[in-house]
Amino acid sequence: MLKRLISSILLPARLVPSIFILFWPTETVFAQNISDSPTSSETQSSSDAITFSIPAQNANEALTELAKQANTTLLFPFDLARKVKTNALEGTFTLDEALTQLLEGTALAVISDENGVLSIRSRSSLLAKPKQSEDNENEVEEKSNGLEKIAVVGTRNSPRSAVDSPVPLDVIGSDALNSQGNTDVLSMLSVMVPSLNVNDQPINDASSLVRPANLRGMSSDHTLLLLNGKRRHRSAVITFLGGGLSDGAQGPDISVIPAYALKQVEVLRDGASAQYGSDAIAGVINFVLKDAREGGSVALKLGGYSEGDGELFQFQANKGFGIGETGFINATAEYRQQNGTSRSVQRTDAQNLQEQGNTFIQTPAQIWGALDVNEDIKLALNAGLDLSSSSKLYSFATAARREINGGFYFRNPQTREGVFSRTDSATGESRLIVADLDGLENGITCPSITLSGSNVLSNPDYQRIADNSTALGANCFAFNEWFPGGFTPQFGGTITDASVAMGIRHELPDGWAMDASATLGYSDIEYTISNTVNPSLGPQTPTTFSPGGVSQVERTFNLDFTKLIQTIFEDPISIALGVEWRKETYFQKAGDEASYVAGPYALEPPLGLNQGFSIGSNGFPGYQPQSAGHWSRNNWALYADVEFFVTEEWQFGMATRVEHFSDFGSTFDGKVSTRYKLNDLFALRGSVNTGFKAPTVGQSNVINVTTAYGINGLEDQATLPPTDLISLQLGATPLTPEESVNFSLGVVMQASETFFATLDYFNIRLADRISTTSAIPLTEEDITALIAKGRPDAAKYNAAKYFTNDFDTKTQGVDIVVNYSFSHEDWSNSLLLAYNWTDTQVERVTRYPALVNGEIQLLPNLTQARVKMLEDNLPGHRGSLTLEQSKGNWAFTWRLNYYGKFYEDHLDASAGMDIFGSALTTFDAQLSWQVLPHTVLTVGAQNLFDTLPEENPFQGEVGALYPPTSPSGINGAFYYAGLEYTFK
Repeated sequence: MLKRLISSILLPARLVPSIFILFWPTETVFAQNISDSPTSSETQSSSDAITFSIPAQNANEALTELAKQANTTLLFPFDLARKVKTNALEGTFTLDEALTQLLEGTALAVISDENGVLSIRSRSSLLAKPKQSEDNENEVEEKSNGLEKIAVVGTRNSPRSAVDSPVPLDVIGSDALNSQGNTDVLSMLSVMVPSLNVNDQPINDASSLVRPANLRGMSSDHTLLLLNGKRRHRSAVITFLGGGLSDGAQGPDISVIPAYALKQVEVLRDGASAQYGSDAIAGVINFVLKDAREGGSVALKLGGYSEGDGELFQFQANKGFGIGETGFINATAEYRQQNGTSRSVQRTDAQNLQEQGNTFIQTPAQIWGALDVNEDIKLALNAGLDLSSSSKLYSFATAARREINGGFYFRNPQTREGVFSRTDSATGESRLIVADLDGLENGITCPSITLSGSNVLSNPDYQRIADNSTALGANCFAFNEWFPGGFTPQFGGTITDASVAMGIRHELPDGWAMDASATLGYSDIEYTISNTVNPSLGPQTPTTFSPGGVSQVERTFNLDFTKLIQTIFEDPISIALGVEWRKETYFQKAGDEASYVAGPYALEPPLGLNQGFSIGSNGFPGYQPQSAGHWSRNNWALYADVEFFVTEEWQFGMATRVEHFSDFGSTFDGKVSTRYKLNDLFALRGSVNTGFKAPTVGQSNVINVTTAYGINGLEDQATLPPTDLISLQLGATPLTPEESVNFSLGVVMQASETFFATLDYFNIRLADRISTTSAIPLTEEDITALIAKGRPDAAKYNAAKYFTNDFDTKTQGVDIVVNYSFSHEDWSNSLLLAYNWTDTQVERVTRYPALVNGEIQLLPNLTQARVKMLEDNLPGHRGSLTLEQSKGNWAFTWRLNYYGKFYEDHLDASAGMDIFGSALTTFDAQLSWQVLPHTVLTVGAQNLFDTLPEENPFQGEVGALYPPTSPSGINGAFYYAGLEYTFK
């Protein structure tokens, strides 16, 4: 949503650092991109004599007045010009003569480009330096972490560098993103921004397909995404199993954005709901697409892990095209394939079966590691076109399609309830489930087999069942006949994501600028599950299912106005006003009938079917028709921003936003930010703001059943809307928005153009956080009551969860960034230190009435393990130290990564499997060699020394060799090589 005056300020800041173009078609100043500047034929000729009358004053005001009187275009460094006093100018001069006299003896000088467009530069920047090609110069600028990088996120005023911002801001260039082995932009950002954590999700249902990202210790849906300053849609995936912190979150899918299309990424680490609306509690990430009019590049990357798996193939291409004098189209395409990994050991139960003589057990029976990426295609398009000297049309779009496959939990052929066994709750006796195909108490009676520790395949009665050449064998069926060694379902899906935005920027009379835009976003997930069964269908079941899918569609319209107003203050006040309308629709699509139907051998007492088999595709039952549908809501917002300098040293900003949602009402938020320059070395900055996150349409309406670990082992758990009868039976109430109060305080030190440091403290208090409850067991009394109310399907579930405003938290922390560029013996060096400390405490938990020993007590439904996951699953301390070096045709990147201690409730089972992980340090290295003028060869390693977390003390439980939520990952060293060709 950045837009407005900001979007029209000069962005190619690496070519002309912090220089603005000012164009006066009317009497008021407007800001435009370089591509918007008039050609030499449209600009006042410097040979024409003009009469000027300009008193001595600050250069920014004097140059503005000169441009007005000359009716021409000027470029000048605004921040420097504010500090320079000019000479008086009276009389008739050519433009060149006027500028020379006005600036004589000052720190500013006049230059002219090949088109005759004049610009003002600092004299120090024009000092003689070794001649280098434009390509080399651009490369140096791209790789630098210096102050020339300009960001526009977090303000609707002029763009500013990271040190000039009154709130914490990271500006990450495209080369910094690519100086690592990661292939998706989410993983790239987690390396560059220590307060952004991304855990692998090996076996977590839909969370495995769209990994949640956590900024500043917040949930994945507490960070708002922008693309070219416009709000981006959220993913259709709801992370029912999100590692504790993101359980129930419906955040954006960052990984669908092609990294090769990015010019830079701006990470605003500060609450911004008053500026950008719902979800911006932890911060905002703005992705800026490349906008080059010409040239391009292609890149190939290959890689793999030290264990010999995870093989990578990636191809990327980018090309710019000019349209007319100043228009452009910039296109990017990416293709990736990557095999999965395995960091697994044999499960104890599977090992026991092997020792008992079951030779059909796979080794390992269950895989823990990265999922298979069968196909990952990403496209991006960015375009702009001048309609006139005061109007510009812009548009951008992305599209992505990704196919992913992974594994689920192993189904033990003797203990998996509902497939192979059924346990009598009264006696505790477990027996093999056998389907009597001609009906219970009809025809041939099937033998009853009590399961014990011995191998059931050796049981004489089972062997009778398995012998299909006999009448009894033909009539009696057990799934051990199909899967004598058990089975592990394979879960995956196809992710389709697309967005398109179009808008127009136009200069209005009286100094106003308008930005009108419309965006459309679409996210779709089609789930697949194979190597599994719908047990209730018996031998008629398929083994591959389409259990349904979910979609999210968002439509957004924005109309924004900006203006610079001259007041009593030395600098003009920037004001911005806007209105936004957005509609969100969430779709849930039914699966194929076999994935949810209750077959003839189901355990469904209300229907009179009692052969004992569970219902639905095992592992991920399909969405039933009654669960399918679509739900929508719309909202509108009015917002206003004001930014100004009280004095030359004191910058001040205010923002307010009122927003109304059709499903839960209105909210009002505000923000105050300030920056005070103490001296040439230090500045203080800080902000106070309120924020909110509205319940998503999906959270309010989704129905999902998954298999997860509970205190008694694997069980089917339903996640239901808070309005569902089962949820109401368990104490659910309607959802309300989350509300936050944030404040930050920081200090900035800028010793020179090559050294700066920032230190920022943040404090986020978040009330009524939306999450799923812990799994609440359904008692016999609950099921009886629900059946009486018309919900016979309640008998299918062992436990249920629902969305609720369940707890309050306080999150505080510190971010430190130190950036130093220096030269040594012909080597250019850039050193970046980034550190984050974050601490989260659960301050309040909602309590619900529960019957305990015949008495009603108020108890929390969040377990102590879940609370500890919220507080300690993410490492409290994270940091990185990066050194970039270059000399001639060589460039090196060295990076040290530190991950602090963490806690894991293994398998989210709340069953006493507590893991307290130790701190860990990894090392990355990359070498780039320009083998030809336009060709660069790159080799590198991520986690070069193959540093791995401590082994999982409970690895025998389900076969995970390492704690799955380890913040440093579980896959070890990744080695890669790449080749990139750049062309004009």
